[in-house]
Amino acid sequence: MTYAEKTLDFLSKGDLTSAEENFTQALKNDSDEMIYSLAEELYSLGFSEMAQKAYQHLLELYPDEDSLKTPLAEIEISEGNDDKALAILSQITPDSDAYLEALLVSADLYQTQGAFDVSEQKLLQAYYLAPEEPVIEFALAELYFNIKEYRKAAKFYLSLVKQGILEFSRVNLVARLGVSYAGYGKFETALGYLEQIPAEQMDNDTLFQLAFTQRELGDLENAAKNFEELRDKAPDYVTLYPYLADIYEQEGNFTQALITAKEGLAVDEFNIYLYEKASLLAAKLGQTSEAITYLKKALEIEPGNLTLVLELSNQLLASQAHEENIALLHEYLANEEIDPQMYWNLGRSQATLDEFEEALKNYQTAMRYLDDNEDFLRDAAFFFRSAGQRTLALEMAEKYLSKNPTDYEVEELVSELEY
Repeated sequence: MTYAEKTLDFLSKGDLTSAEENFTQALKNDSDEMIYSLAEELYSLGFSEMAQKAYQHLLELYPDEDSLKTPLAEIEISEGNDDKALAILSQITPDSDAYLEALLVSADLYQTQGAFDVSEQKLLQAYYLAPEEPVIEFALAELYFNIKEYRKAAKFYLSLVKQGILEFSRVNLVARLGVSYAGYGKFETALGYLEQIPAEQMDNDTLFQLAFTQRELGDLENAAKNFEELRDKAPDYVTLYPYLADIYEQEGNFTQALITAKEGLAVDEFNIYLYEKASLLAAKLGQTSEAITYLKKALEIEPGNLTLVLELSNQLLASQAHEENIALLHEYLANEEIDPQMYWNLGRSQATLDEFEEALKNYQTAMRYLDDNEDFLRDAAFFFRSAGQRTLALEMAEKYLSKNPTDYEVEELVSELEY
């Protein structure tokens, strides 16, 4: 038994001391081929420090052997020494047999650093040198997939699938291809691939994409079924809850939709969309106080979100909580966080509380921005009449009727004002 074989044997038994002793002897006595095999085996087993020593030993003997440099660079990367890795890779020139491998290693390094443009450049250079090499096509596909350039990803996944390569590095390429097609809106094509995935190979992301694609194609029944399956398998997959709630809502099952939104919030208590959805559903179920509570919680998370402010204001108006609505809107208007509807909502509450002077100012301000809004025009016409502003009331009513000429109540108002 060689010293290299003894090293591996002792490592398998957990005897690190004996393994180190035999490793030292292997470097002194075993053949270079045996040491190279030992280095590869050590690296694959995770004994990077010993593997590094073995590769460095060989590189000292064969300083021009670039194939020894790429694994040394990979070891430096695994230890977080990116600069050292790049220094090693830079020694490998384009005329070297190891240049292609060096491009792949450096592309992977740049990708982990978030330098996706540089990573892409390295991979495209490798692809130019070896356009039919599957590992390069796979690397490009994965890069584009991870940065959500799905159209480009699909091109390379499809090429691999056409070559009969359906799995690479334990990645299901048919699933990736389906998800990529869905990622840029080719849902019918995506569904054809996603439906080919056996249940036992369907990971959570692919199952989500299958359900999402079915939803986009209007197959709500199967979409709901698959979202429910994903929820049961992975209840912390928070992305599914808004879509499942939407499906229940579209089906008119507001109670189940609200339950689903609440389940999502139990997983992610900072999900603004789910708070909005829960508020909307609670309002549809007549649970106004609960709808208000959800919006207030959302505003605690994003106090500067004017959409939430207006939604809360609308709910407060609906529940006749006019004093609270006035206080809410005054706070945001004082901070100059302004949306024209804030003035309208403020005026509505003030008018209800007979604060006509203040209400008139806010309606007039809103009028400058909302004179194309049918709902505002109708409401403003009746408000201005109540406030004694007949000219403004007639102006609003006529503008409204130009958009909605069949509203007989407003026609009567015009007749009254013209009399």
